[in-house]
Order: sequence, then C-alpha cells, then structure tokens
Amino acid sequence: MRHRLPHSPLARAIALTLAASMAAPVIAQQQPAADDPSSSGVPSDIVVLPRMEVTAQKRREDESSVPSSISAVGAQQLQDQHVTELKDLSGFIPSLQIQDGGTPGQSSVAIRGVQTLGPGAVIGTYIDDVPLSSSSNFSRASLFVLDLLPDDVQRIEVLRGPQGTLYGATAMGGLLKYVTYDPDLTERSGHVSAQMSSVASGDGLGWSGRGGVNLPLSEQFALRASLAEEHTPGWIHDALLGRKGINADDQRSGHLALRWKPEERVEVKFSLLHQQIDARDDSIVPLDPLTLQPLVGAHATDKPIDEPFKKTVDLASATVNWDLSWADFVSATSYSHASTHSVGDASSVYGIAFPDAFGVPAGISQFDLDLGLKKWTQEFRLASKPARLEWLLGVFYTHEQSSNHQYLSAQAADGSPIVGLDPLLSASLPSLYREQALFGDVTYHFSDRFDVTAGLRYAKNEQDYQQLLLGGLLSPPGYTHNTSSENIATYLFAPRYWLSRDVMLYARIASGYRPGGPNIALPNVPPTVNSDTLVNYEMGLKSFFWNGRASFDMAAYEIDWKDIQLAAATPNGITYFANAGDVASRGLEWMASWQATRNFMFGLNASYTDSHLKKDAPSLGGKRGDIMQGVPDWSAALRAEYATDLASQWAARLGLAYGWVGSRNTGFEHNPQNFRLSAIGELSAFATLTHDNITFHLYGKNLTNSKDYLGLVMVNNAVTGAPVEVQSTRPTPRTIGVECDVAF
Repeated sequence: MRHRLPHSPLARAIALTLAASMAAPVIAQQQPAADDPSSSGVPSDIVVLPRMEVTAQKRREDESSVPSSISAVGAQQLQDQHVTELKDLSGFIPSLQIQDGGTPGQSSVAIRGVQTLGPGAVIGTYIDDVPLSSSSNFSRASLFVLDLLPDDVQRIEVLRGPQGTLYGATAMGGLLKYVTYDPDLTERSGHVSAQMSSVASGDGLGWSGRGGVNLPLSEQFALRASLAEEHTPGWIHDALLGRKGINADDQRSGHLALRWKPEERVEVKFSLLHQQIDARDDSIVPLDPLTLQPLVGAHATDKPIDEPFKKTVDLASATVNWDLSWADFVSATSYSHASTHSVGDASSVYGIAFPDAFGVPAGISQFDLDLGLKKWTQEFRLASKPARLEWLLGVFYTHEQSSNHQYLSAQAADGSPIVGLDPLLSASLPSLYREQALFGDVTYHFSDRFDVTAGLRYAKNEQDYQQLLLGGLLSPPGYTHNTSSENIATYLFAPRYWLSRDVMLYARIASGYRPGGPNIALPNVPPTVNSDTLVNYEMGLKSFFWNGRASFDMAAYEIDWKDIQLAAATPNGITYFANAGDVASRGLEWMASWQATRNFMFGLNASYTDSHLKKDAPSLGGKRGDIMQGVPDWSAALRAEYATDLASQWAARLGLAYGWVGSRNTGFEHNPQNFRLSAIGELSAFATLTHDNITFHLYGKNLTNSKDYLGLVMVNNAVTGAPVEVQSTRPTPRTIGVECDVAF
C-alpha cells in the first residue's frame, strides 16, 4: 500500500522543497570519500562534523540514520550554554515550545503544536530506559515536566512527533529523554568545578558546585558518582514588605551508577538518582489589566502570600543487557517517587470576592497543592541482530499510585481564618493507574538502499479514582469512587531510502495517544473522559555533504489530533476534564551545520508551525480556525563557534548563540482574555580557556537583557468575573557567570 501526505498545498510544497534540497548532497557524494583528505582536494587541516549516537528507536545508532525528526543536545553544548533548566533550551530546538511557570520544575512542553490543554502530559519524559512522568490526569504531569539539573547527563534527546509504538502513553507529541553517562570499566577519572554568577537586578551572587568520579573497581565492576548543587539569586522584589530577591531557588542532584559485567555478553547497570528543586517564590509580576503596565514595578510584586515551590524526584533502576548471539535481550526495571508541593496566592480570585459572596471584608486566600507519585515500571525487549529482516519485540508494565491533596483557605487580611468560611475547599484525590502493553516492530531491507519499518503497540490501562471532599463552601463533604479501563493500539510505518552513503530520505506515519480516565464527580459532568489520539504524517531528509563538513536535515509534517482532553471549569472555579475540539497542525523543520574550517563551526535551526482548531472548543473560548495557544508560527536559532590553539599548550573556544521565538497567543483568538505575545530573542555567549586538565569558563545568558513577556494570564474576581490583574512571566535578566573545572 502507498502512504502519502494529504493532497494539500503544503504537501506539494514539501515535495518541491525536498527535491530541491536533495540536489547539493547528491552532487557532493560524487566526490572522494571524507576519510581520504589527500584525494578529496580538501586541505588536511579541515575537520568533519561530529556524529551523535542516539537511542531513539531503543537501539544505539547514528542520529543521521534514524527515520524520524530528532535533536540531540550533547554535554558540551549543555555546559557552554550553562543549561540548568528546560527553559534555557527555549528557541534552540526546532518545534519545541517551553512555557515557563515561574520556577524550575514548573514548566509545560509542547512539540509541533501539540500543546498542553489539560492536566495530562502530551510529551513523554524518560531517563535512559525508564519513564518518569505519570500517565494519569490526577498528577498534573503536564504542568510539572521533569526538569533535571544536567550534571551527569551525556545528552538530551528530543524526538518530534508521536512515539506511541515504542514509548507508549503520553508520548503523543514527542519525547524528552535524558541520557546519563555509563560507568567506565577501564579508566579512572573525575572532575570538580565551582561557579559564580550575577543576575541583573538580582539580590546577591549565584553559585554552584559540582563533582564526579568514575572508579573501575575490578575488571567486572565500575562505579560512577556525581553531586551538584546550584543557587540562583532572586530578581523579583516584594514591594509590599520591602524584601528583595524573593524568587531565589536552589537545585540539588545526585547520581550513583554501578556497572557490572560478569562476562563478555552480559552487562548490568544499577542506578540511583536524586533531584530536588526548592524555590522560595516565583517570578510572576502583576500587570494592570487595561494598560498591561506593571502595577508595582517591572521586577516587583505585592502579593500578600508567598508562593514557594518544592519538588523531589528519587529514581532507582536496574538495566540488564544480554547478548544472546542471535538476539539482544534488555530488561529495564525502575521505581520512582516524586513529591511536589506548591503554594498559590488566590487572593485576587477569591479573597477579593468575599464582600460580594459572603458580605465580609476582602481577605486573602491560599491554595496548597501536594502531589505524590509512586511508580513501578518493567520492560522486557528482545531485538534481532542486523540482517535483511530485523525485528524487535517488547512487553511493558507500569503501576502508578498518585496522591493529590488540595486546600483553599479563606482568611482575613491579618491571616487569621474566617470562621464559617475557612476552608473554601479541602479535598483528596488518590488514584491508581495500571497499564500492560505489548509492542514490536519489523524492518525489512529490500536492498542496501531501501528498507521499510512497521510497528504496532497494543495497550490496556485500568484506573481507580477516589474523591474525598473533606469540607468547604465550594464543595460539601462527600466520597465518590470511580473506575475506568480502555484498550488502545498505536502504529508506525516508516520507509527509508538512501540516495547515497550520507543522504537519506524517509517518510513516517505514526500515531500516539494520551490516556483518558475517571472524571471529577460533579453535577452534569461525564463520569469519564476519553483518550485523545493523533496521527502524524511526515517526510524528511537527512544528509552530510562537502566531505562530512556540512549537514542538512529537513522534515515536513501534518498532524491530525482528535478528541482533545481539555481542562474545563464550573462557575465556582472547580476544574474537571472534557473532550472537545480537534486540531490540525502542519509545519516544516530545518537543521543545518557547517564546519567551515578547523576553527569555525556554524549551526542554524528553524521551524514553521501552523496549528489551529478544526472544531470549536467552547470551554476554552476557541472556535474553528483559531490558532493553537502558545505556539509561534516561526522559531529559529543560530550558533557560531571558534576554537584555536594558543601558546604554551593553552586552547580557547568562543561561541555565540541566538534563540528566537515568534509571536504567539496566550489563548485562543476568540477568547476575550487572549493576549498576543510579541516575538522574543535571547543572545548567549561563552568563552573557555583550557590548559591540561584545567578549564576556565565564562558565559552570559540573555545578554541583551530582554524584558519581553513569556506569558500573560488574566485573573478575574471569582464572583463578579471582573478583571483584577494580569500575571506575567519574563525571562531571567542578563546573567554573567564564571566557572573553573578541574579534571583528574
């Protein structure tokens, strides 16, 4: 059967663009091979671009051979840009949008216009071979995406488009994968580093300390351990109490890995990981709802309640790799425990409404949210050796136990509880999620140039939900128990054709889903919400040319997303889940690199996204044709690096990077509370000096000190609906830092 993109103007433009872009690489491959510089006419001092190994298809392979759109950010780039949280990558990876919630760990991720519109995650998150985020709606995984301090991280892989066949639930929009270093059995090594930084308008200096060691214990055992801690100074000031830098945060991480190789064909890796985020407050600034001017200052707030955020993630995993000679067997087992505590100041929603609702003076209201997740996973895989017919079979099981405690207070201006009103809401929503899945794929090589991969995953999930309302005016005491179950299949079809050794053309049709489940028990609310699904149609080109000195990757896609899960709300502000609206998303992505000389390297990434509603979404004020909220039409990033050897065995590297995100809406266009955000760009730079085992590192982020808004949210009086303020988030001001790293 032939699979094609729909017959649309975009599809025809894709075909013409691909045909044009193929010409240069094909001609380049008529030149002598890159591993013979003397015969190629290229000066011997020219170096080729490095090639990144990835595990996108649960096999180790060159990134350029994967028939899917993928970006891999290596450890060197993470260090150069001083990436300490996901938002530092915003604008630098095609089609990736990161919405900043005001602190590390409070982020939402969207890929290719597949945006978070409800509490369930649409992007899967993995550490090595194991998933971390919850698959159910009650853990609010979409709002608290794993934000790992990348100290012992070898690379971050971003897979665009649904990965449902290999990675299952929640990976409907793509996958975010952290890959850690493996212990080395042969070489002892280590490093320690110290860093200091300054943030414009910040209170005090930032600092970090990192250290790691790799210890071969014998021919069969090796241990790798690392610790890191980072303090970021606050730059939001409290105009009400005269405090400075209230949004300072601390991040801590630890990683311990033991590698055991009892014989040549068997290898076991045990890993423990700890990550902690402790933010004293967030970086949200209130604006006037009419003029959008700061109410108390560009970097100031006057809220009566602090809004701290804490998140802890602990992970234990064991991975077995066994070469059976005729196939490779993998067992991946994990247990993770995540806890999240956040405080929200709801005074401008509920506290201000006390006079109209209850006839008492205006007061304050605090919303406490405590989330917990205990997650067991087990996966077994069996993959064939390279052959004309290759196959992979796997089974997966997960057991997730979630807790969700919510408390909304009613307090007088002095903080004392208002008798008869406090609390407005007190609820506990424990839930259980179980899933079993069988998956696999088959690749048949018709020739050395042409192969086709087909994959299928069949999954069944069962959920159990309890609703314990402990009291409050917004919802009287009560108990509800609900269950749900569903079966769902996802599929993959991906032909691949090699035009030459370094030029590959591929197509891909893949599906993904986000689990449905029980709903909040409220009058006139359906007892369950259905899963939403999408299908991605994609064509792509991956190429190396000019004797390996340049690369050009391109992908074009169309996505059909149906029965979207949304977060709807009752008139008194209680949220529930609903299915409403369909979305069509289409776009183009480019990634190019050029090693111009031994010293100079340039990179350019860009993406275009057209994502809009195909059906009305009344609960979000969206109508057919409205552009998807939070998704820019264009984004782009430019990188340039220069490396040279200096006198006395010193070496230097210099780099500039500019990430740009186009204008976008905060809501749907027909929603009266939608805002149009202007385009924003962020310039960063780095310089390093290395001598033997010592490296001095100087970096700068947001060098232009951009003050553009990253997000705007209207806040309304809960009773009258009148606008009270607009809550805004901005990028961290200009940050300059210095670091010294010693390797041993």
